[in-house]
Amino acid sequence: MIRPADIREWRNHDVVDLQGHKIGTLEAVYVDTATDEPAVATVRTGLPTRQRLVFVPLDDAVLGPGYVRVSHDRADVKKAPSIGTDDILPAEQEEPIFQHYGMEYRQGVGGERRLARR
Repeated sequence: MIRPADIREWRNHDVVDLQGHKIGTLEAVYVDTATDEPAVATVRTGLPTRQRLVFVPLDDAVLGPGYVRVSHDRADVKKAPSIGTDDILPAEQEEPIFQHYGMEYRQGVGGERRLARR
């Protein structure tokens, strides 16, 4: 698992699936607002002129020299909710990310966001 102090060091590293297939490049990490632990990452995918940022959970992520290995298949990640490379994640688009990966989504006690970019 990526620790909060390490997040900046892993930006721009390759993100690979369990079989070692490259998914894209790690762009940013979003932490769980309740725990401040890394929860999901955005991964830059696509052709240079048509790139987008897809979301992938960091549960069971493994760090290696120059890569981050996630526990989700490349094909599944490529179908995940995404945003443009210059966009931010709107609050109402958080839940579809969790649904795509079959994860439970809970807002904060006061209705606050679940994810915050670091």
